[in-house]
Amino acid sequence: MKVLTLISTAIATAAFTLPATAQDADAAMKLLKAENCTKCHSIDKSKKGPAYQKVAAKYKGKADAEAKLTEFLTKSPKVKLDDGSEEEHKALKDPKAVATLIKFVLAQ
Repeated sequence: MKVLTLISTAIATAAFTLPATAQDADAAMKLLKAENCTKCHSIDKSKKGPAYQKVAAKYKGKADAEAKLTEFLTKSPKVKLDDGSEEEHKALKDPKAVATLIKFVLAQ
C-alpha cells in the first residue's frame, strides 16, 4: 500500500511540476523579449552575445553560478563582443525578473 501511495504522489507531483516549468519558461521568454535580451542572445545560437546554452554550459556545476550571473545582470558591466567592440550590458532592476531569467538560462 505504501508503494502505491508513493507512486501516486510521484505522478501527482510530476503532473503539477511540468505545467509550472512551462509557465516559468513562458514568463522568462516574455521577460527576455520585454528587456530586449533577444536582440543579442538566443537559446541555441550566438548573436552579438553568447547563446544561453553556452552560458549554462559555462556555469554548469558551479556553486557560485547564480551569484555571478546576478552580479552580471544587475551591475551593467562592459562586455566584449565577437567583433571586438565593447558595450555596456543592460542592467536589470527587478530582482524577481533577474532570478527568473537566471533560472531559465541555467536550465538550458
